Amino acid sequence: MNAVKVGEKVPNFQLVDQNGNMFYLESVLGKNNLIIYFYPKDFTPGCTAEACAFQNMHNDFKDLDAEIIGISSDSVETHLKFAKKYNLTFTLLSDEDNKVKMKFGIVDSFFGLISSRITFVVDKKGIIRNVFNSQINIKKHIRSALDALNTLS
Repeated sequence: MNAVKVGEKVPNFQLVDQNGNMFYLESVLGKNNLIIYFYPKDFTPGCTAEACAFQNMHNDFKDLDAEIIGISSDSVETHLKFAKKYNLTFTLLSDEDNKVKMKFGIVDSFFGLISSRITFVVDKKGIIRNVFNSQINIKKHIRSALDALNTLS
């Protein structure tokens, strides 16, 4: 399966959030721009830095009418602990069986040993406007998303 690309419609999905509630993508489409970022694992140094960076810029994203959604294969319980420990106020979704990751066509690197870190910017019409994929340059995920949102407004 090929990864979704800029200009394509975001794949529809539903997952459980850190509070145990079902999240339906269609419930937010049309209301806000979306930052959907896939990350390897809660509590790892890189993923913690990325989540905290998104949280630190949360107001900037809100000013650009964007909602942040983080997705990993961690459990709902782990997401809740992660969100509480780092005061994360955005949605974390549990994709334990990687079905949503597969819908996006995301392939892990290094023969499946390292989960991908990739950020999608989706406009209010559900069209992907930016894709940024970098395992190591975490701050560029935030900068790339902000730059893409600025071009939408």
